[in-house]
Amino acid sequence: MSGCELLAAAAGCLREGDPDTKAALTRATAARIRRGELRRAPDNDWSPAADPGRPPRPVLVPPRDLHQRGLDRPDGRAALVHAVAHIEFNAINLAWDAVQRFADMPEDFAADWARVADDEARHFTLLRERLHALGHDYGDFPAHDGLWQMAAATADDVLARMALVPRVLEARGLDVTPAMIRRLQAAGDAETAACLEVILREEVAHVAIGSRWFRWLCTQRALPPRETYFRLLAERMGSRIRCPLNRPARLAAGFDEAELERLEALCG
Repeated sequence: MSGCELLAAAAGCLREGDPDTKAALTRATAARIRRGELRRAPDNDWSPAADPGRPPRPVLVPPRDLHQRGLDRPDGRAALVHAVAHIEFNAINLAWDAVQRFADMPEDFAADWARVADDEARHFTLLRERLHALGHDYGDFPAHDGLWQMAAATADDVLARMALVPRVLEARGLDVTPAMIRRLQAAGDAETAACLEVILREEVAHVAIGSRWFRWLCTQRALPPRETYFRLLAERMGSRIRCPLNRPARLAAGFDEAELERLEALCG
């Protein structure tokens, strides 16, 4: 099979708008890549897809327009599950976009992000099933588009993508999820807490993949990793960081102590 077929398969997963179909297609495509049925070779004629497919709902609004609901209420717990499900839906798109957009990266890069897409599809399905149990479905609550906006902002440079999507936005999930789990457990929702425990454990590996490829790219470009990370953070995000940081999870995900200390200093 030609190398373009792997890229086209990744783009097909990205463009699919129906959530059920996207999840199923993602899992099937990732399995084909693992089996070696879809391989990638340089293709100078390849043009990556620009935008992901989306269902008509949820309605996308600015983050400030999302209202917090108490976890002591079923609709509050459903809203939280919906917010995380939306992140996972976008994470499927982010992973496939990395595969199909940065086609000159090593083949292992494509294999890594296809594996991430597979995990994110499983996470999305797990959370959607939990939403059903709570009497809701994906699309019932508004959501924001911050993750994909950052994907668009880093479409010009794989180094910026690896620095700012897995190592900033997705790493933020490592910071906030433990508190979410504790709040859900306190509210008596052990089922949702268990879902988030699975996701937290596996997201550490996803951020670690971003860390590994970020450092690989720095080596290829003869750039100092720590200084490059903080330069990109300043240039593209205004050095905006929220604390507290989940130090153990971030260390396991490829951050070092010096990076964490510097990030914490930015929190003010």
